[in-house]
Amino acid sequence: MFEKIVAILQEYSGADKSLIVPEARLTADLGLNSLDVINIVVAFEDEFGVEISNDDLRTFQRVADIENYLEQHAAKR
Repeated sequence: MFEKIVAILQEYSGADKSLIVPEARLTADLGLNSLDVINIVVAFEDEFGVEISNDDLRTFQRVADIENYLEQHAAKR
């Protein structure tokens, strides 16, 4: 799962793969803006078959936040 997350983040951020680690912050470290974050959420929803609410989206600060969320919610399908 983490490799898919990295691939999606790399596509939208243009960041080097080595920078996309669990501790990386989406905006400060990867340079994502609010539109980028919306686009990655749509990509995650499509890839993992989950629906991410706006409230849940606000909790995404680091790559690990996304990974933890997807692990919990994709397993419920």
